[in-house]
Amino acid sequence: MDNQDPKKRTNNKWLALINIPIQMGAIIFLFSYFGNWLDEKYPNVHNVFVKILTLVGVAIAFYNINRQLKEINKSS
Repeated sequence: MDNQDPKKRTNNKWLALINIPIQMGAIIFLFSYFGNWLDEKYPNVHNVFVKILTLVGVAIAFYNINRQLKEINKSS
């Protein structure tokens, strides 16, 4: 597998880099949506669930980006 065409490896890297913002947006959206659902189900004054879960989603998204970029750099 090491004898792949360099152009094909470059295309795979671009595909992975284009996919990262989509994954990040999906993760943050799902966590904030779930937090909003919890806030509607268990009402409170400060909307704590949506705030906490959105921050958790951002942290997970950044961790996922970091992991993917390390993998891309390792394969080059």
